[in-house]
Amino acid sequence: MDSTANGKPDTVLITGGTDGLGRATAILFASEGYRVFAAGRNAEKRAALEQLAEEKSLPLETVELDVTSDESANRAVAEVERRAGSVSVLVNNAGIAIAAVMEEVFLDDLRKQFETNVFAAVRMSQRVLPGMRKRHRGRIINMSSVAGRVSNPLFGPYSGSKHALEAISDAQRMEVAPFGIRVVLIEPGFIPTNINRAAAELSSRYMNNAAASPYAQAYLSVLKLVQKRVAGSKTTPEDCARVILRAVRAPNPRARYTVTREAQITIAMRWLLSDRWMDKMTMRMLGMDRAASAAASPESVQMQLEQLARPRR
Repeated sequence: MDSTANGKPDTVLITGGTDGLGRATAILFASEGYRVFAAGRNAEKRAALEQLAEEKSLPLETVELDVTSDESANRAVAEVERRAGSVSVLVNNAGIAIAAVMEEVFLDDLRKQFETNVFAAVRMSQRVLPGMRKRHRGRIINMSSVAGRVSNPLFGPYSGSKHALEAISDAQRMEVAPFGIRVVLIEPGFIPTNINRAAAELSSRYMNNAAASPYAQAYLSVLKLVQKRVAGSKTTPEDCARVILRAVRAPNPRARYTVTREAQITIAMRWLLSDRWMDKMTMRMLGMDRAASAAASPESVQMQLEQLARPRR
C-alpha cells in the first residue's frame, strides 16, 4: 500500500506504539508520509512521542489505549476515525512476555499473557475491519515472533500466545482476502527493547523462587541465554520497522516476514529436524541435558542465579 490513497495519507494505527518496536515503526511510517496514530497506556511516553513528532514536523499523533479493554478499544478507534477517517493499516504490536515453566505458571498470568498477545489483536482487528471492508482495502500486521514457530523451555506461555496468533492470522488471512484486505505476520528473533525489562518484572515471582524450584537448572540456563543474546544482538527496532514498512508497501505481501538471522536459522532448523533432534539440540545448547543437570548442585545453581540477577552497571 502506498502512503496515500485518493490524495489522502493512509491512516496507520499502531498498538504498543509509544515504546520499542512500536515507537520505531510509528516514527518510520510518519517520516514516509503516512498519518500515524501511536496508541499506548503511558501518558508520559505518549507526551514524549508527540513532542518528538512536533519537533520533526511528523504527521504523528498518539491515542490512549488499553488493548485488554473493550471500552478503551472502542474509544481509541472512534477517536482515530474522528480525526482521520477509517484505519488503512493496523499494526497489532502490543505484547507482553512471561517466562515460567508450565508446571509452575499461575493461571492468572497465563490468562494475562493470552489476553494481551492474542485476544487484544482480535479485539483491535474486529474494530477496524468494517471500515476496511467498506473501502475494499486494508492491511493488518500482526507482530508474532520466532517463538510462534519454535518453543523453548520457560517460554511456554509466550510461545503459546504467539502460536495462537499465528493460527488466527492464517485463518483470517483467507477470510478477508476477498475484500482486498491482507493479513501479515512479522516474526522477529531477539531484539533488545523495553519488553525484556517488562518481561523480567512480570516473571519476577518465578525467578525470585527459581533456586528452590525443581526446574532451577532450566531457569538458570534460559536466564544465561537471554543475557547472552541481549549483549550480542545487533538488530535494532528500526531494522524491524523497515521490514514492517516493506510488508505494508508490497502489492502482494508474503504471509510471514522473518526478522533477524537468528530467527531465520531457527525456523529453518525447525523445518529440517525432527522433534526429537530439535529437543536434544536445544537442551544441549541450554545445558539442560542430564549430564549437565546432574553436575550442577542446588547451591551452585542458587549462587549463579543470584549473580545473574544482580543489576549491572
